[in-house]
Amino acid sequence: MKSVRIFACIASLALAAVFAGSLNAQTEDVFAFIPPGGKTLLADIMRGGLPAAEAQALLTGKRGREDWLAHLRDRSATIPVLKGLDEYELATLADYLAANMPLPPGAVPADPGKADWVPLLPPDGRDLVMENCQFCHIITVVVTQDKTRDAWLGTLSKPSHVEIELTPEQREALANYLVVNGAIPIDLVPEELRAGGATY
Repeated sequence: MKSVRIFACIASLALAAVFAGSLNAQTEDVFAFIPPGGKTLLADIMRGGLPAAEAQALLTGKRGREDWLAHLRDRSATIPVLKGLDEYELATLADYLAANMPLPPGAVPADPGKADWVPLLPPDGRDLVMENCQFCHIITVVVTQDKTRDAWLGTLSKPSHVEIELTPEQREALANYLVVNGAIPIDLVPEELRAGGATY
């Protein structure tokens, strides 16, 4: 009798794990329309065969957004993994690099092609949107709006948003990400996320 109960518990746990896994897969898929952030793009190009010297230059360089963007455009002419990035992705990556590089000397990985160091990087704009913008409204409200950087920072300074626990740098990263990657057409949003449209 006891072994039957143990088996039932194990079977229930296994079913729960399978169900949770399928829910996670569905959740990830439903948000796939939201473009990747700079952290993800950086990790992808590092794993995609970015030459070691170029990887070191990205992780140890200090530039402003426009300088990073010019550098990435220039290098994309000769580096295949960068050539695969579109203008939005290059701008998103440039914003991320400007805000977070150079890494401290001890944090620069010996082999940037390995993924074990990526979780140690600061969150990117997409991470911040996904983690902070769905408490009060559906994500569609955020990603379908077309606003300037100042307008986004103004929204984040309103009484309804100032209590969100973000540093000033994170607020800027979130705003920068949405300027480049926001204004997603409603027809690209999965139907289950269209409730509320692009209004607050």
